[in-house]
Amino acid sequence: MPTAILIVDDDPIQRRLLSAAVERLGHQAVAVDGGQAALDLLNRQEGEAIALIVLDLVMPDVDGMAALAKLRELDRSIPVIVQTAHGGIDTVVSAMRAGAVDFVVKPVSAERLQVSIENALKLGALEGELARMKRVAAGTLTFREILTHSPAMERVIRLGQRAAASQIPILIEGESGVGKELIARAIQGGGDRKSKPFVTVNCGAIPDNLVESILFGHEKGAFTGAIANKIGRIEQAAGGTLFLDEIGEMSPLVQAKFLRVLEEREFQRVGGTRTLKADVRVIAATNRDLAIAISRQVFREDLFYRLNVFQIPIAPLRRRPEDILPLADAFLEDLGRTMGRPAAGISHDAREWMLTYPWPGNVRELRNAIERAILLCDGGLITHDHFPVPLSEFEPSYSGNGHGGMAVVAEHTNLEAVERDLVESALGQAKGNKSKAARLLGISRAQLYHRIEKHGLSDKD
Repeated sequence: MPTAILIVDDDPIQRRLLSAAVERLGHQAVAVDGGQAALDLLNRQEGEAIALIVLDLVMPDVDGMAALAKLRELDRSIPVIVQTAHGGIDTVVSAMRAGAVDFVVKPVSAERLQVSIENALKLGALEGELARMKRVAAGTLTFREILTHSPAMERVIRLGQRAAASQIPILIEGESGVGKELIARAIQGGGDRKSKPFVTVNCGAIPDNLVESILFGHEKGAFTGAIANKIGRIEQAAGGTLFLDEIGEMSPLVQAKFLRVLEEREFQRVGGTRTLKADVRVIAATNRDLAIAISRQVFREDLFYRLNVFQIPIAPLRRRPEDILPLADAFLEDLGRTMGRPAAGISHDAREWMLTYPWPGNVRELRNAIERAILLCDGGLITHDHFPVPLSEFEPSYSGNGHGGMAVVAEHTNLEAVERDLVESALGQAKGNKSKAARLLGISRAQLYHRIEKHGLSDKD
């Protein structure tokens, strides 16, 4: 997807020349005739796509220096290249102090413009990622940071924005890896509790006998090993948001106690008698069908109705194919930079394959696949061969022609050989690091150990 570059110049000839130069470089040119028009565009939804601004300094309405000052107020980390026919040192210094990342003098050559654009885009990507990481850490991530071109995901964002304006409990539903926690963080970042604690509890990753203590805290002597008072996640999230991931895995006993938190806004530590106030916004997430869990009597119906006040379902990646390639490109850029080994790009055949693959692990699987491909391509072009071979592509088909058994054996043999080669390759790329190899393959450590044992691969191998 071409990068959108905003050209701001009151001279129509300059706008046409710059637009043509930008498009020859493979980018999308968006041209406006003045500073005010640029600010108006950036304040609208279509302005979210702008990655770079080429800004003339001398314009009749809102000039370049005034536009730079206004850009700071928008809180947008968009790099700006300023241009003018007057290249005095005072002008350069003033523009740089006002936030410009580069400076060109009219008429700018195509080569100089290309270098300036490439450097500014790299700097903008780095600053944008740093700003995003800071917003995540500070609890101020917003929906602006969520990349999507899908109507289904845009609906999620609209629902999330409405949810952010209230304090009611939220239930986010979706398969593993679709980005439920990202939406929860954006809801907090868009509401009154931004910059407050965002505390996550993964209900499916904590043993049943520890969930209650971790959630509510405990008093000294409450059980063997409780040698001191300890606050729980609810107290840690005071004033902020408590995110309950995989709420469907919470034990029935803890469900009953947490219901009181939602209804009475209070709780007690394990082994304690003092009632404490629960000043938290609750956002729960699940990859299970809670209606089925209720019918099987493993999830409380009253808790479900308390959590399900505002429901946000997130579609799996296979149902929003518009997002696959933009996300892949974003991961390619971000991971290439952080790993210190950028790839040349993604080939046409790989892009076609990505659009046909169902991505059962959703966005998380896509990110892991891109990370693995970057390691394997050695700075070249990523092709289909650099992605893990999905086992489903090798599933045997029973034709019923009397030779099905031999076909199945042959395909099974091929599958075993391919699997062994993939595991060996991943272990080699990861230099024996099992966790890293598992991530490259898109499987768990337990699954990796099983395959190592199955194929007789030792650490030495």
